Amino acid sequence: MLFRQLFDPESSTYTYLIADPVTREAALIDPVIDQVERDAQLLRELDLTLVHTLETHAHADHITGSGLLRQRLGSRSVVSAAAGALCADVKVADGDKVHIGGITLEVRATPGHTSGCVSYVTGDHKDAFTGDALLIRGCGRTDFQQGDSATLYDSVHQQIFSLPDDTRIWPGHDYRGRTMSTVGEEKAFNPRLGGGRSKDKFVSIMSELNLALPSKIDVAVPANLACGLAPQAASDASFERGWAPVERLSDGTPEVSVEWVRQAHPEVRLVDVREVEELGGELPKLERAESVVLDQLAVRMADAPREEPIVIICRSGRRSAGAARTLEGMGFKRVASMKGGMLAYLEAEDAGGTCAG
Repeated sequence: MLFRQLFDPESSTYTYLIADPVTREAALIDPVIDQVERDAQLLRELDLTLVHTLETHAHADHITGSGLLRQRLGSRSVVSAAAGALCADVKVADGDKVHIGGITLEVRATPGHTSGCVSYVTGDHKDAFTGDALLIRGCGRTDFQQGDSATLYDSVHQQIFSLPDDTRIWPGHDYRGRTMSTVGEEKAFNPRLGGGRSKDKFVSIMSELNLALPSKIDVAVPANLACGLAPQAASDASFERGWAPVERLSDGTPEVSVEWVRQAHPEVRLVDVREVEELGGELPKLERAESVVLDQLAVRMADAPREEPIVIICRSGRRSAGAARTLEGMGFKRVASMKGGMLAYLEAEDAGGTCAG
């Protein structure tokens, strides 16, 4: 089995790539939308075909990349039937099996953190991908999303601690730099669930945590129930990360239409990357756009907030496409190129629109 453990530093989420080295079929477990470019590049480099994305649950701290990966690479989204994600291509239940080439993953229902939690266990029982049900020396909280401490206790003991002691545990998160554990270690040393602790003691521990809600819960949960894509707009374009009707070209370029830019909220930053001498004449810079010459873009944007919504503009859309991909490579999460550039903008204006600049 070809295997990679990948990490999203903002949410401390682990994404797992597993693949059959013979068939070159691959799956990603718990992909993060902010890391889609990274994951797609790795798949290309390893000459792998993404056939499935698998969710361990509907996450509250990050948005899944499953919907965007499906759009771009044709993969199928696998989610627990109990999670309520109607967008899923495959809805699984306890005992189901998912095949990636010659690799078989067994689905084990492990509710308690949420009602739709599942763990994925390899057919040889050597590896278990436990999501938030069982973490390294910890577990997922049980105070929201249909969480229930007694249910989680039973899930872990019956579905995970019943595996061989040398089964490797690959968690959904870790906040202290740890990468993996084993069933035997967690049975012995997990301060919440291990060491022979009773169910009553576990329930008591969990009731006293008093944790603040995840900062992204109001955005992440609804988005994840839609496979990471917001509901479709009237234009029937898929919204990416909920900020704009972004469409992806085959080369990965994120684009938005001239029509959307003309009506964009003032908080959307417009950046014109043309040379200064290009900004006069029949294709002037939009009034509220700022001028950042293309070869200065990386330097000028180095300290900009990575969550800021940004639309890049040029004459025809070619330079802005490359600029948008550059900014995504720098970690910007809400960036797009204006399709067709100022030529398209002027054409739309001549057709009877009103300049929104």
